Amino acid sequence: MRNNLLKKYAQLIVRTGINLQKKQTLVISAPIECAPFTRLIAEKAYQEGARDVVIQWRDELFSKIRFLNAPEEIFEEFPEWQKEFYLSYVHQGAAFLSISASDPELFKDVNPERITKSQKASNTALKAYRDRLMSNKNTWCVVSVPTASWSKKVFPHLSEEESLEKLWDVIFKTVRVDTENPVISWEEHKANLIRRMDSLNSLALKSLHYKNSFGTNLNIELPENHIWLGGSEFTPEGIEFIANMPTEEVFTLPKKTGVNGQVFGSMPLNYNGNLIENFSMTFKEGKVVDFSAEKGYEILKSIIETDEGSHFLGEVALVPYDSPISNSNILFYNTLFDENASCHLALGKAYPVCMKNSEKMTRDDFLALGINESLVHVDFMIGTSDLEILGMTLDGKEIPIFRNGNFAL
Repeated sequence: MRNNLLKKYAQLIVRTGINLQKKQTLVISAPIECAPFTRLIAEKAYQEGARDVVIQWRDELFSKIRFLNAPEEIFEEFPEWQKEFYLSYVHQGAAFLSISASDPELFKDVNPERITKSQKASNTALKAYRDRLMSNKNTWCVVSVPTASWSKKVFPHLSEEESLEKLWDVIFKTVRVDTENPVISWEEHKANLIRRMDSLNSLALKSLHYKNSFGTNLNIELPENHIWLGGSEFTPEGIEFIANMPTEEVFTLPKKTGVNGQVFGSMPLNYNGNLIENFSMTFKEGKVVDFSAEKGYEILKSIIETDEGSHFLGEVALVPYDSPISNSNILFYNTLFDENASCHLALGKAYPVCMKNSEKMTRDDFLALGINESLVHVDFMIGTSDLEILGMTLDGKEIPIFRNGNFAL
């Protein structure tokens, strides 16, 4: 049974997630703990006609050793060969798959300044690569596979073996691999998200006002000619792919200078092996002007202060509280899952594809329209069971978007 589900999952990722084309190269970034499943994906990719499969292994335990022991200047550098690796494949039209499965607290004893320097060096070096992916020039997908440390954090009352089995079962369910035909299940799911997306696009919203009992009271302006996306996305050539599996969101971008008020995080945020908990941010004319966190304050500070654009929002995403991942009542400590259980926002870079005719626009066009640019894009969850979102249309009509945590449309 488990082997059959693993094969179905790998096939779903290759066919529906990445939608690998004949003679296309697949580049996989994966933790070494996930090697058996990564190899299974590679095998499926070759069976589907891949020109080649290239695997970039990650070793979190070594990364911790490096962060604790390497000299300071190392973290301000990024190897030229790694930059060329990603740039060469992205310009060849490769597809990119990332397996997200990190220990949520692995780096809690590491100086956060070292992590920040390393992240900034990496993001700066790989900016052209990241820009292509966020503009959907290449197909890309993020999926997940359980690891022992992550599973134990999610299910601390179970043994290591039991927690791994439990997390596998949950992941299979969230990505619909437990259904008779996952590909058909995803077609139905995409259709539901498209209906929601079309409803929002038909409203021509000017702004969204968020309120809940946590204390969130936030107004977000949306740029004219923004569009809502959800489910599948498309390359300029029309190749369909799923960027995140699972996904339950519809999303767009905010006007960079149009965010005002205060927002409270509703879930812990796992960022590079550190947890940020019970945090809030205050915005004025789009910019974070104040913030707090009971745990992980320095990590939150480092995110916000990465560059000028990291002080502003880049994404607005809507997810009903009554949704499959939320209803599991599991805190995953993994943004791929937690963001699909909750309405969320993101600090940093916006998705240019959320503007009409974005394929015809230049970087200067985006900046002129107030679309945020940054080295980072960090999602954080804000949804609650009592979240209210009131929309204001361009012609001045007020329309309830969310009531009691769920869509009111």
